[in-house]
Amino acid sequence: MSIALELPVRRPRATREVVADYVALTKPRIIVLLELTAFFAMVMAAHGWPGLGLVIVTMLGGALAAGGANTINMWFDRDIDQHMSRTCSRPIPSGRIEPLHALMFGIGLEVVSFAVLATFANVLAATLALGALLFYVLVYTMWLKRTSMQNIVIGGAAGAMPPLVGWAAVTNHVGLSAVFLFAIIFYWTPPHFWALALLIRRDYERARVPMLPVVKGDRETRAQIGLYTVVMVAVTLLPVFTRTLSWVYLGGAVVLDSVFLFYALRTWRDASARSAGRLFHYSLLYLALLFAVAALDSVVLAA
Repeated sequence: MSIALELPVRRPRATREVVADYVALTKPRIIVLLELTAFFAMVMAAHGWPGLGLVIVTMLGGALAAGGANTINMWFDRDIDQHMSRTCSRPIPSGRIEPLHALMFGIGLEVVSFAVLATFANVLAATLALGALLFYVLVYTMWLKRTSMQNIVIGGAAGAMPPLVGWAAVTNHVGLSAVFLFAIIFYWTPPHFWALALLIRRDYERARVPMLPVVKGDRETRAQIGLYTVVMVAVTLLPVFTRTLSWVYLGGAVVLDSVFLFYALRTWRDASARSAGRLFHYSLLYLALLFAVAALDSVVLAA
């Protein structure tokens, strides 16, 4: 008598569940902060409201570009993600989305992004967005992340590109002010990300990703956070010394920088997860508020 083996029946997935997984591939929470920096850069470049139509197409194109880059990042890092408790439930390592489908989705987002920006903004903005994708995927994701503890320092250049895209969308060139905005995010990235890395160091150890806490330990990472924060604060003041921005920005930057320095120095001295967590969460608010103050200063100057 033959025995029939009963195979588990996979429940058909609702459309909203599939859509939610594809949206998750784009890392929407990260995109929000990138979009804010691009938007405030547009306001600065226009010295006021850049126009609803241009804002919509630039935000759409930028979101598609960032979403595509994040999706391709998830596709390539699926082997790492399955070993990390923070990422093992993502759509690809959990098996809810096929890797090839995710890759094609990411590439599709990038194609649409370039088309939107090149057609309705300008080719420079589209090219800068594409350049950010290539740097993030080829330099950071596929090379530095797995080989160097300086991965996030150099790779942070990709996350600093949105202000350049926003500025170029308004002016069709990249000015000194836009370069300052790029530099601020570039030097903000290490203390921001290393604070998170301190919290999830064991995940990176399991996945064998050479983040700074894994290679040099928590103590050295906290020291580096303090040093990079000092450099970042100095960079945030450059627009004032070059008279690119004025007293409105200076006042806001001094307050925001002081709080950031407080949290960074506290993290340097206090080895608790609580101090690193507070720095990480404040760094998100800090960047958004700093760019908002810079945009407000540009509007005040133009009035």
